[in-house]
Amino acid sequence: MKKIILLFLVAVMSTFVACDDDLKYDMDTVSDYEFNFEFLWKEFDKKYCFFDYKKDSIKDWNAVHDEYLTYVRNCKSEVEFFDVLAAMLNELKDGHVNLLSSFDISSYDFEENYPSDINYDVLSSDRYLGKDYRYSGGIKYKTLRDGKVGYIRYSEFTESFTNEQLDYILSTFENTEGLIIDVRSNPGGDIGNVQKMVSHFIDESYIPFYSIYKIGTGHSDFSSPVSCNIEPYNGVIYIKPVYVLTNRGCYSSTNIFAFSMKGLPRVKLLGGKTGGGAGAPMVTELPNGWTARFSGTILLDKNKQITEFGVDPDIELHLDKELAYTQGLDNIIETACDYIEGVVK
Repeated sequence: MKKIILLFLVAVMSTFVACDDDLKYDMDTVSDYEFNFEFLWKEFDKKYCFFDYKKDSIKDWNAVHDEYLTYVRNCKSEVEFFDVLAAMLNELKDGHVNLLSSFDISSYDFEENYPSDINYDVLSSDRYLGKDYRYSGGIKYKTLRDGKVGYIRYSEFTESFTNEQLDYILSTFENTEGLIIDVRSNPGGDIGNVQKMVSHFIDESYIPFYSIYKIGTGHSDFSSPVSCNIEPYNGVIYIKPVYVLTNRGCYSSTNIFAFSMKGLPRVKLLGGKTGGGAGAPMVTELPNGWTARFSGTILLDKNKQITEFGVDPDIELHLDKELAYTQGLDNIIETACDYIEGVVK
């Protein structure tokens, strides 16, 4: 998971990372370490959007300043300084917060201490996606249970698809009894793909989320909520039961997809709680040329609630590792199939 995030960040943000030859400050002195530290701390103090929301779950930001300033004053190298800043930013418990230098990228592990709820070896077996699946626009799809259940595996919202491609995919499920959309361990991507996909599962105008953005430097200086409206797509709308499979690896845009689909008629979330990530990321550049990414805008769900720490499934279910190992079965997929076929209610 960390590898996926780091590769994505390198691809998207490499233009923000200065080469060693371009450093604006001599990083061999403690004073420059302190200068960059103070700059970074103040940037987050003014622009990071979750201080109020997380006040009971993270350290006070002023206390963090005093604690980490001591560590900064003891730094003897750029690498050591980088690690101190990275540790400070990880105090925010935010997967959208990263520090990028020419030699490393930091990230917060939002999946730590949670079950993965996915086994890729089982998923790639002949029973599921080992053979006989089709692929279009980043989406793998096929039918299960003798054609009764449609199955979509979408592993990254960075993979773009057209409405016409999704039209065709859904049309192949015309004779199914229900559909599974498996977005487990999807780390996010383009929110436009979220809106596009949701539009094929609604039959009336729908506001799935709102955004609020900083309008001042105070921790609670936010705009009024701005709504995002999605219209039903003028094409194939899937109107049978849908089960969206989730786990802790569902982050950022996938978290938004989860809360956008949750509560829709005919739709249920099944699996584990998502990883969260309800902030839209922004970037700032330190005087030494390093780049920091942070959550700068909050996306609220349809009830105007913050889901930074994740979305609860309608039906909580974790992967049975023994069943996966001994029989090659994904009990989360099998349970969704059972719900669709009416085996369980």
